[in-house]
Amino acid sequence: MKLPKTFIGWSNIKWFFQELIYLWSDKPSFFSKKRVESSIAFVIAQVGMVTYLVTRMETMDIYEFLMWAGAEFLIAGYTINQIQKEKKTKVNKEEDYLG
Repeated sequence: MKLPKTFIGWSNIKWFFQELIYLWSDKPSFFSKKRVESSIAFVIAQVGMVTYLVTRMETMDIYEFLMWAGAEFLIAGYTINQIQKEKKTKVNKEEDYLG
């Protein structure tokens, strides 16, 4: 019996890890190093924030919860701002190149 073709196959898994290796080498990569690093930092921050919320939920008052939510929005806003700034810089460089 032949298995149906799916996106997640051995060749795609090998390609993904090869591109991750290229990311931190001198070879060009499909992925953006800045985005991958900022995504890793964002995930680590989110895990820490959610862990803090889960462990302190019973003893938190409303002000501490609002501080927690504010920190969440700050992290998310900073990440989105950095992505948009990178896009804007890239568009400006392309416009300068095209003249």
